[in-house]
Amino acid sequence: MDIKKSLAAQAYAQTRSAAPPSGLPNSAEEEAARFLGGFADTLTRGEETARAAMTGGADPHALVEALASSQTAVETVVTVRDRVVEAYQEILRMPV
Repeated sequence: MDIKKSLAAQAYAQTRSAAPPSGLPNSAEEEAARFLGGFADTLTRGEETARAAMTGGADPHALVEALASSQTAVETVVTVRDRVVEAYQEILRMPV
């Protein structure tokens, strides 16, 4: 088995965990930190794969997957940012 496929399978298994979260729900700050940490990790992995592809260390398929993953992560963060700004603007419009 190719090591890249094994790592991809492990990453997929970690993100697709079927077990419900245990314990009490996390605070908003913890969830935001976890979300942004995952975003940063996704971009870092994409950059590493792009560097490896430029030097011949990664196949083109891995590069395409990394770019698609990075694009999805950026679009998700932009959507979340837009929703937060929209909610903040709605709060500002509320009468006091």
